[in-house]
Amino acid sequence: MALVEDKPVDINEYSTVEQVALSESWKRSKRLNLMFMKMTIANNIKTSLSQTGNALEYLKAVEDQFRSADKSLAGTIMAELTTMKYDGNRGVQDHILNMADKAAKLKTLGMQVDEIFLMQFILNSLPLQFGTFKIHYNTNKDKWSLNELTNMCV
Repeated sequence: MALVEDKPVDINEYSTVEQVALSESWKRSKRLNLMFMKMTIANNIKTSLSQTGNALEYLKAVEDQFRSADKSLAGTIMAELTTMKYDGNRGVQDHILNMADKAAKLKTLGMQVDEIFLMQFILNSLPLQFGTFKIHYNTNKDKWSLNELTNMCV
């Protein structure tokens, strides 16, 4: 109730029984909402949030906290994706899947990475041993899907 309805008018000596009941019900809902949110949010997040007596303000503070964290996380993932190089320690398929996973994480954070763009990142991350393969891809008129690229590399 406290999350979907505005705070009712303050009760006074002229308030009706319905207004008093609505106000009490809203206050109880607000108190329970806050208790539930504080119980379920991790301690390291709770300590960075401002203390408020309003459930909507508390929810807004949580949203703001995660918005800045999402921006930071997106920047970190983007930096990892753009600087990844295949080192040969793992299989090339694992390398490609790792890059595709980072692109998928960026998508969930609101940053769309086009598949053709991702394909170029993957090709650029491959070492000189894949030079002939890169030339073949770039001269081929057909556009490969990520699965086709993975299969061809493997």
